[in-house]
Amino acid sequence: MKWAEGIDKLGLGLYFLLCAFAIANIYSVDQKLGEKQLIFFCISLFVGVVIFVGRSKFFENMAGIIYIGGVLLLIGLFPFGKEILGQKNWYKFGSFTMQPVEFAKIGTALMLANYVSGPEFNLSNKKSLWTTLAIVGIPAVVVLAIPDVGSMLVFIAFFIALYREGLSGLLFGIGFLFAGVFLISLAVNPIWVAITIVIIVGGWIAMNYYKMSWNIISISGIVGSVVLLCGLAFGSPHILEKLPKHQRERIEVLYKGEKAFRDTSGYNLLYSKTAIGSGGLWGKGYREGSVTQGKFVPEQETDYIFCTVGEEWGFAGSVILILCYMIYIGRIYYLAEQQKSGFNSVFGYCFASILLMHFTINLGMVMGLFPTVGIPLPYFSYGGSSLLAFSMMTFIFFKLNYSDKNSLV
Repeated sequence: MKWAEGIDKLGLGLYFLLCAFAIANIYSVDQKLGEKQLIFFCISLFVGVVIFVGRSKFFENMAGIIYIGGVLLLIGLFPFGKEILGQKNWYKFGSFTMQPVEFAKIGTALMLANYVSGPEFNLSNKKSLWTTLAIVGIPAVVVLAIPDVGSMLVFIAFFIALYREGLSGLLFGIGFLFAGVFLISLAVNPIWVAITIVIIVGGWIAMNYYKMSWNIISISGIVGSVVLLCGLAFGSPHILEKLPKHQRERIEVLYKGEKAFRDTSGYNLLYSKTAIGSGGLWGKGYREGSVTQGKFVPEQETDYIFCTVGEEWGFAGSVILILCYMIYIGRIYYLAEQQKSGFNSVFGYCFASILLMHFTINLGMVMGLFPTVGIPLPYFSYGGSSLLAFSMMTFIFFKLNYSDKNSLV
């Protein structure tokens, strides 16, 4: 069929496969929630069809309005939001809830793609750099103020797309450096961390002494960086102490183990790892998981849904699911790189990077490699807002890809 030319069958096939497997696993945890997720999926498909039959230029032309709408929805949470599990990041309409941050990500991706693909964009220009940082930073700051630290971390995904457009990798290095110093200083005496920093910087200066042009600016930069990093090393334990109790414990779980907090922040992780480990190679079978069916893991239909996969489908099923995600995300990156339109390409990179961040943080969280921050697994975790938002991004991108492949330009 000629109309089907340009539809990426591999990408859409993986989307349907992930959604179908997700509904089956949510149904295993809770039959009623599984049925509701099926309804959410049907709604998402209807919205997807509307997107696919519409004009692809609509999203480029309306990017600014969609972005502003997303930011206003976030700001509206402060007076009108419903607090759930200590976070005021939901709107409640009768028995239904809506999490606007999921849709704000769409608006941010569209706005970023619209601006970056413009003729005046140049990251070497300070105006362009500060404008892009503002586009990402405004909703991220509002999300952090809610506070929703997990969703705020996802906004880092947009910098991956910007790296493709010329953003210096030095910024990523600086970010990882400061994060590393902070985390290491919680486990090691800050004095030793500071001494190590001084030794490393001193060694670097010795190796590059004759290559550098020494002036007041370079000397001030080196001294300032050392002072800042050493200050962070000594300040890290005090920063940790100032965090709310549940956030502090979620970080301490990484160092002390979940058993030290088995009645509080370590409870989810303890039973999540128990469920995943008990699945063995082939799993206990569909709806046969004792931890899953016993509902020992709170939020196991949402943020901790992967533990259901590990227990019922085992190591083999978990690996297959992870491979499906990796192929799917890689496919979107590949298609984004093939786009003739700059707008399509940047949006594709934003979309793939958002998926990558959600996927990486969620699995790391469930397996104890990352603190619990409340990040859903795309398409898989129960929730209408998450599924609808990810489905909208899916169909927007595949519509853009379809139009790009059928374009004569």
